[in-house]
Amino acid sequence: MSTHTSIYNHGVAWEEGNSVSQGYSVNGTIFIAGQFSHTLEGEFVDGDAAAQTRKTLENLDHVLAGFGVGRHNIAAVDIYLVHAKRDFEAVVAEWKAYIGSHRPAATLVGVNYLASDAQIVEIKAVAHAD
Repeated sequence: MSTHTSIYNHGVAWEEGNSVSQGYSVNGTIFIAGQFSHTLEGEFVDGDAAAQTRKTLENLDHVLAGFGVGRHNIAAVDIYLVHAKRDFEAVVAEWKAYIGSHRPAATLVGVNYLASDAQIVEIKAVAHAD
């Protein structure tokens, strides 16, 4: 039995510098690294929870497209929030607008901090190619 793997990167400096990929697919299962609010040039996009979530979900779309799939292929999602109680409703509203009628498994976790001081949301996912 052969194993088929592939990766996707945005092309930002920290991927190679930290030996990570934005997405890694093995035999049709796509593991998507935690996405956050940044441009494809690697510049952080600040803003409130709703704005950061929209930009983060745009980046998630880039990774999905890199594997030739879409939002309907998301099987599971983990959302990390620095201010979970304060930002829960805003982030869930953005998520619902993004995902539509599709219903992947989901987890939302409150955390103390994320990689950047201004970062308040990070979203990782697992998707499938078939």
